[in-house]
Amino acid sequence: MNKKTLRPARSILLGAALLAGLGGYSQLSLAKDILVTAARPNLIVVADAEQRKVIHTFQIPNTSMGNSPGALAVSKDGKTVYVIHNRWESVSGIDLDSGKEVFRTDLSGAGVRGKAPYAIDISPDGKELAVYVTQTELLPGEYKVDDPFIAIYDTASGLSATPVRKLKSPRRVSTLAYSPDYKRLYAFSWDMLVLDPKTGQQIGQHPWRTWAREGFGEPDTLAIWPQFEQANEFATPYYINHQNTDKSVTQRAGIWSLDMVKDTVRFSEFEDAKIVLFSTVINPVRRNEAYTVYTQLTKTDVNTGKLIKRVDLDHTYYNVNVSTDGKELYIGGTVDDIAVYDSQTLALKGKIKIPGGGDQVLTSLRVVQR
Repeated sequence: MNKKTLRPARSILLGAALLAGLGGYSQLSLAKDILVTAARPNLIVVADAEQRKVIHTFQIPNTSMGNSPGALAVSKDGKTVYVIHNRWESVSGIDLDSGKEVFRTDLSGAGVRGKAPYAIDISPDGKELAVYVTQTELLPGEYKVDDPFIAIYDTASGLSATPVRKLKSPRRVSTLAYSPDYKRLYAFSWDMLVLDPKTGQQIGQHPWRTWAREGFGEPDTLAIWPQFEQANEFATPYYINHQNTDKSVTQRAGIWSLDMVKDTVRFSEFEDAKIVLFSTVINPVRRNEAYTVYTQLTKTDVNTGKLIKRVDLDHTYYNVNVSTDGKELYIGGTVDDIAVYDSQTLALKGKIKIPGGGDQVLTSLRVVQR
């Protein structure tokens, strides 16, 4: 090929590369926030955050209709949701485009009752599902309580999935969370344990029950709502007793958070424990801002320990999540709506109603870009 033919060929290649880059940019710019939750008795709910409307409702097959779905996790590509259901005895993977069940594991069988109370997460590459399981043997004359474990599944296992391995686990695990680099699996129990996701070996620990601070007691929390996917930071409100200089005791409320990228912790108490706080999320853009809900929506500065703003809600909400750009808050749980709030002003911007009036109760509210 001579120089004259080389130049046009090079121009064509550069043009193609530019178009490919623009196409990738276009796809990226078209990606939008999708909300995924579940509702009583057997619904997976998918909503368009920007349009403020539900775009899909899918039925979870073969489940207990007298119970509500539990915690759920969404694959990073936004294609599949994995939900605990059937009185905590089954986990199903539901395709978010077709509604088809593509994964299932049933934890109970002949002579065994298995439960997955809350803790569930997907590995960053979407190939593994981690589920915390408690198990009881139903013997002729007694119930034998076995040691709990973290079941690791291959997400490609289909509708009769069994664990590819079981990791040793303490009791009382309420949250499982993979670090984005797959080097750590966090298990929040009496303390925040850091496990090797392949072997289950404990490779670290962040104190909670063993948190020793002079003048402070043992902190208490209810960390059953996973909403760490936007900032890659696990956060939870907590209450703790503090002995004052005059020996009187005051109960304080604070926010405790774990950066799952850096494996570092920050916390601060911001008020006396006069308000009930259920769950917390960190803003992925203004990372000092933490938002907490129950009967009120509260914004605090987790770095300084200052309360920034608080507004009353029209009913109780159990969990809160945040948009990818950090501008909006989505609060759900409890009943049949997802409320949208401005993260700067805490002004109500709209509501998304769940068709049929299905209560979300204790299920998760997750955000994924698609």
